[in-house]
Amino acid sequence: MEIGLSTFVETTPDPKTGEVISHAQRIREVVEEIVLADEVGLDVFGVGEHHREDFAASSPAIILAAAASQTKKIRLTSAVTVLSSADPVRVFQDFSTVDAISNGRAEIMAGRGSFIESFPLFGFDLKHYEELFEQNLELLLKIRESEIVSWKGGHRPAIQNRGVYPRTVQDPLPVWIGSGGNSESVVRAGLLGLPLVLAIIGGRPLQFEPLVRLYKRAAAKAGHDVSKLPVASHSHGFIAEDTETAADKFFPSTQQVMNKLGRERGWGPYDRTSFDAARSFEGALYVGDSDTVAEKIIHLRKNVGITRFMLHTPVGTMPHDEVMKSIELLGKEVAPKVRAEIAKWEAENAGM
Repeated sequence: MEIGLSTFVETTPDPKTGEVISHAQRIREVVEEIVLADEVGLDVFGVGEHHREDFAASSPAIILAAAASQTKKIRLTSAVTVLSSADPVRVFQDFSTVDAISNGRAEIMAGRGSFIESFPLFGFDLKHYEELFEQNLELLLKIRESEIVSWKGGHRPAIQNRGVYPRTVQDPLPVWIGSGGNSESVVRAGLLGLPLVLAIIGGRPLQFEPLVRLYKRAAAKAGHDVSKLPVASHSHGFIAEDTETAADKFFPSTQQVMNKLGRERGWGPYDRTSFDAARSFEGALYVGDSDTVAEKIIHLRKNVGITRFMLHTPVGTMPHDEVMKSIELLGKEVAPKVRAEIAKWEAENAGM
């Protein structure tokens, strides 16, 4: 069972002071967070790609490269790369470079993205949303498989017998498919034999179990070894010394972000009642002390089949020292408890 973190490198106004830190400062803080995550024994850190004022990570590979030279073991992934509006050649080159710097610890999490700012920014039409992703994923996988590439699609100039460099330390470079719970994307990942990441940020996490079964059925039907295909989840959360402190610290920035997105997307108001319901044992928020969060992750692993858990923290701007403490607790207290319990549970159920 792998345990890690993800971030969108948020630069939202501080909910108490209204202060907005610079993109540069927040990017430097995230590099420090990745270094700490490595030091406390976490398995993976993901940085998401966005192209808007309140998220500073428009180029996750560069942030990951900065951290790669300062870390030893932690895996470094995008979370996600918005592949529909990206050039697959450059995506591969960027992450093969991270792979070189980290000596084989880079990953790509490819997704269509829930935000659409990158499409007009890079000159793409949203009516091609699905087609762009499918073609770009096809090209990315082709580049991953072969040094010399010939390819033709409908939205990017064709490539005829060209080499793409540098090549990766890992063979192959891991490419995951990120999904918000769309059955088509889950089936696509299964048919291609690619690892799956589910964004479980609302509702009841156990409702995602049928999607995991659908993914595995599609993979088996396509002839892939299901036992070798990991499934990850990405969920919001925060850890403190006690559960109520964690909730009180995490709620203000989370509410601010959720209500801003709600105004953009037509959601209803996000209040403390909604927040508290989501942090219940069956909810999608992993907020509390170390025991509380560990128990919820264990429950997710046993009942949904997740083999990698990524805690997304913070959701909005929080004091850097509080985020660092949450990371320390995740690595030093939560992860050992989860790994020990899951190892015991897997041993007991081996061969069943």
